[in-house]
Amino acid sequence: MTTNPVARLFGVPALSPLFPGFAVSVLVAATAQFLSEHYGAPAMLMALLLGLALNFLSEPGTKPAPGIDFTARTVLRLGVALLGARISVDMLAELGGPAIALVVAGVILTILFALIATRFVGRSWRFALLTGGSVAICGASAAMAIAAVLPKHEKSERDLVFTVLSVTVLSTIAMVVYPMLSDAFGFSARDSGVFLGGTIHDVAQVVGAGFSISPETGETATLVKLIRVSMLAPVVLCFSIIIRQRGLSDEVAGKKPPLLPSFVVGFLILAALNSFGLIPKMVADWAGDISRWALLIAIAAVGIKTSLKRMLEVGPGAIALLVAETVFLGVFIVTGIHLLG
Repeated sequence: MTTNPVARLFGVPALSPLFPGFAVSVLVAATAQFLSEHYGAPAMLMALLLGLALNFLSEPGTKPAPGIDFTARTVLRLGVALLGARISVDMLAELGGPAIALVVAGVILTILFALIATRFVGRSWRFALLTGGSVAICGASAAMAIAAVLPKHEKSERDLVFTVLSVTVLSTIAMVVYPMLSDAFGFSARDSGVFLGGTIHDVAQVVGAGFSISPETGETATLVKLIRVSMLAPVVLCFSIIIRQRGLSDEVAGKKPPLLPSFVVGFLILAALNSFGLIPKMVADWAGDISRWALLIAIAAVGIKTSLKRMLEVGPGAIALLVAETVFLGVFIVTGIHLLG
């Protein structure tokens, strides 16, 4: 692949070889968004499934392959970094200490639970961190960010797509079921928001579930969810430090993962700027919209890169692990709400 002088200066490949794969990913993402808006299906899930059906486009030697690979990595990183523009210290203070402590404890304990439970289903610690982090923090976005710092092996992409698909399906089920559970538990509007925001995996499903109850519940649920999203950077950093201290390296590239990927640094910088009030609300909203589209396009590319046949090799134990992690987080948050109430 050749590069022009400007591209070489910034270390970016020439855009022309990347365009076909990027265009295919954008088309899949736009189709998924259309299906979501008109038929109520989760956009992330649709993008992943449509991508899986186009796996033949990513085979070595095909014209779209380089662009699909580029989109799955670089556009993903842009999407995760822009999530930081929605995080601020004021947002954390608004929720209150006890509720923040409950949410943070839920994140940490769910990851620890995953590490323990994975031993009973014959999965590796990598799979535990990937699934536990995605369930505990923010679903597909967290899965892709965590995957960037885990040592790569031959089944890394398969595990990532399986995790994204599973947490998206579970999040969609929760969006429908959890509001009914909230009513059955007799939660107030605020407690319902803490419950939904503290347990549902993906941001879009949290918003949908929260506002289906009331505006107050929807606002609280979104705020609590963003608290969980703010845990993404410190969790990724902790994973990186532990992995490097243990001297683990990629089985594919033969080198250590980065201590803190550039997109996580970008996430932290934007969060800091927003905390100091340097990002206008309109710009933060734009960043949120761009982030959502970037993640949707990246999910489509990841789906295209992955063989459905290989993904089905994961087995029922992996499904049981993700369900167990989801149930654990739900039970912990419900118990915490009752104790704090």
